[in-house]
Amino acid sequence: MSGRIRLVVSDLDGTLIRSDKTLSDNVVAAMRRLSAAGAALSLISARPPSGMLWVAERLGLNGIIGAFNGGTILRTDGSILQRFVVPPAAASHCLDVLGRLPVTIWLFRGGFWHASSLADPHTPREIASTNQEPALVDDMAGFADSIDKIVAVSDDFALLAQLEAQLQQTLGAEANVIRSQPYYLDITAAQANKGHGIAALAEAAGIPLTETAAIGDQRNDLPMFARAGLSIAMGQAPEAVRLAADHVSLSADEDGVAHAIDEILMPRLAAGVR
Repeated sequence: MSGRIRLVVSDLDGTLIRSDKTLSDNVVAAMRRLSAAGAALSLISARPPSGMLWVAERLGLNGIIGAFNGGTILRTDGSILQRFVVPPAAASHCLDVLGRLPVTIWLFRGGFWHASSLADPHTPREIASTNQEPALVDDMAGFADSIDKIVAVSDDFALLAQLEAQLQQTLGAEANVIRSQPYYLDITAAQANKGHGIAALAEAAGIPLTETAAIGDQRNDLPMFARAGLSIAMGQAPEAVRLAADHVSLSADEDGVAHAIDEILMPRLAAGVR
């Protein structure tokens, strides 16, 4: 089926960003080539705005991006256009459940990052990702309002998978519960999912979803794969993510976004097909 791709929306970690949290010059150059060829570019990530704006600046983006899996839609100048938060009752329930488990709790709330521990081995990588430092909070009960994202952090992947299923069943439509990495379980507003996010980004750009391409690597990218006109998974993505995508590129550490741009997207832009 023919059709143009006019908007390309990329995930960050494990997609644009390598496993060492760097953004390669090769990927930056490829994204700029794509923009020069006429495609609109945007970003969507589980990261807070502070972890996205420097990427947008380096890529030369001047438009709309989605933080917190699309729960916060903002301009690349940092001004927020739309923000959805976790309902306080759902947040309180999650904090109570997580507080009784061997997990580190991170809260992202109003531009600040609060943590139940500063000793978690994932903290240094998150500092690099979010471009900010966490504040230690012993009791999070008073922080249940205006939360952008709660993260349960653990290297016990089975525990997080079980917790994901449990909270999804308990909270239902009250919140979005999904792992953004095997070791991160994200709890956000129900509207904060990448399916809603890519729709909001496409609407802001005045481009129909059928003319969008989504690039990602994790299960939280599946909702935008389902709504985009074209989907591309990174080579290191879990099998379920690769099977859900229209195309599979190289891994993020092999600059898979650059490969996808040169081998999949640019030829379609030139030919005017999907």
